[in-house]
Amino acid sequence: MPRALPPRATRDAPAGSNGGTEAAPSRTDGAVAAEPPLSRREAGKAERRGRIIQAARDLIRETGNAGLSMRALASRAGVGLGTPYYLFGSKRAIALVMLNDVRGFRIRFAHLTLTDPLDRLFAAVDIAVGFYVEDPPFYRTLWAAVFDPSDDVRREIYNESRDEFWQSLIADTAKAGILAPSVHVELLFRALDRAFASVMLAWVMGELTSEQLAPNIRYGYALVLTGAAAPSWRARLDARLLENQALILAAARA
Repeated sequence: MPRALPPRATRDAPAGSNGGTEAAPSRTDGAVAAEPPLSRREAGKAERRGRIIQAARDLIRETGNAGLSMRALASRAGVGLGTPYYLFGSKRAIALVMLNDVRGFRIRFAHLTLTDPLDRLFAAVDIAVGFYVEDPPFYRTLWAAVFDPSDDVRREIYNESRDEFWQSLIADTAKAGILAPSVHVELLFRALDRAFASVMLAWVMGELTSEQLAPNIRYGYALVLTGAAAPSWRARLDARLLENQALILAAARA
């Protein structure tokens, strides 16, 4: 499954980028809650936090390394060496914020007008992938860290709240009768998650372009879901599969 990096995830905010790792306020009507205005002091701290996060993203893009030097980070952000520690506490906390595209995902997901559970599942995937292709150097580096079992980034992305969000979308398809009654939701989630990760690995390794990323993930989803679907829904999934198959083959010929 995507980690929007594709929203701690709630029903209106997962982890993709990235799913997500930070709690976000939810609204039962799907709208994004308004935030109170910040004081001048808090606004200043928020501005410095933003500069530090932007500097961290820039350094990751330029170096291709998800590890961060606090000295280099402070210098790039134009703040004192102690400021990142004061505002975030640790390098791990800064990494968490960078991985946490929760609000961006939440806003996009909340504005979906789709009501069909299958359409919403595929739309959530597209939103998460959208973050990755908007900034490939940054997300390729982060996903390379995901595939390194010794890196802390993997543990931050693969978290329980993120899993709950994506499983809830799959559970909605089961409630709508899209899945065969015998299909186990959690096992289906794991199968889809592994299909997603395998495509992401190919993208990280340079075997797929950013333009090829979404069609290949949607194709994998459609293929897995077709096997899990109730007979009356297989035609719709076959149509999705063939649509993305055509996109993949066209890209291969280009």
